[in-house]
Amino acid sequence: MKKNKWMLASTAVLGTAFIAACGADNSESSTAEGENSGSSSEEKTSEDKGEKSSGEVTVEHELGETTVPEDPENVVVFNYEMLETLDELNVGVNGVAQESLPSYLDDYSSDEYENIGSLKEPDFEAINAMEPDVIIISGRQSEAYEELSEIAPTVYTAVDTENYMESFDSNMEMIGEIFQKEDQVQEKVDELHTRIDDLKETTEDAGPSLVTLVNDGSLSVYGEGSRFGLIHDVFGVPAADENIESSTHGQSASYEYLAEEDPEHLFVVDRSAVVSQGGEEQSAAETLDNDIVNETEAAQNDNIHYLDPEYWYLSGGGLQSMDEMITEIEEAVASSEE
Repeated sequence: MKKNKWMLASTAVLGTAFIAACGADNSESSTAEGENSGSSSEEKTSEDKGEKSSGEVTVEHELGETTVPEDPENVVVFNYEMLETLDELNVGVNGVAQESLPSYLDDYSSDEYENIGSLKEPDFEAINAMEPDVIIISGRQSEAYEELSEIAPTVYTAVDTENYMESFDSNMEMIGEIFQKEDQVQEKVDELHTRIDDLKETTEDAGPSLVTLVNDGSLSVYGEGSRFGLIHDVFGVPAADENIESSTHGQSASYEYLAEEDPEHLFVVDRSAVVSQGGEEQSAAETLDNDIVNETEAAQNDNIHYLDPEYWYLSGGGLQSMDEMITEIEEAVASSEE
């Protein structure tokens, strides 16, 4: 597993400066001023978080190098893959982008959590007022990285689609180090790797497959190294077309293209199901129910698999979504063998 480049600030070195600035008793006033003095154990949202450390963690990520308080408590999270990961680790958060929350994270839509804007439009004023210890972002917020970094330490955690599991492992390790959950994270990541290894033993004989995103009647296909390329690159499902251009929005496709490639499996992500466009969107199932697609081998053998867009489109790359994505491919392949 690729290691994050990180370092813990020396507690011995920081101790003298810390005591001089805040006093040895971690007073309420120093906490309010944003010192890294920590909080009492009664303030923990999770019993297993242990005692607060006065140290820091420095992590390197795609957008820069960030130093954050070790085991931060005032946490702002934009990307749902990291929200679900912190949820899985029983780490409390304070601010969430609530506009497009997946249903499995609906608990975070309550007034207990500060609404920090949408995935693409952060509410900088609300975030600044929170005085967070750390802000966790992904690709949709990358353009706001500098501005967010001026408010609080900001960590970028998007997966690299061309090196999916390497970046996934690196992100998980980084989260484990920041929140002092290294052992718990490693255990869960190891379990996922074991499941993936088992899955690949069954997918190698699945037959040529295509991945398509359907968006209100239009089609895009995704190949190796793309947004949904982990179906091929990580899960081992053979690709029907190895020449699909790798891009964030996929390669535009037609019904005739699907017929020409004639995949044994067609994996479908319905974007319209999770992203409202203000009209009466056509579902993916309605879009693909036509004479051309119905003549493909995938349709004839009932191997058009509609993937859960909350995991595949809104999230992906977190502990919960990775587990669910593995399960969906397992079930798809198993159903074709019956």
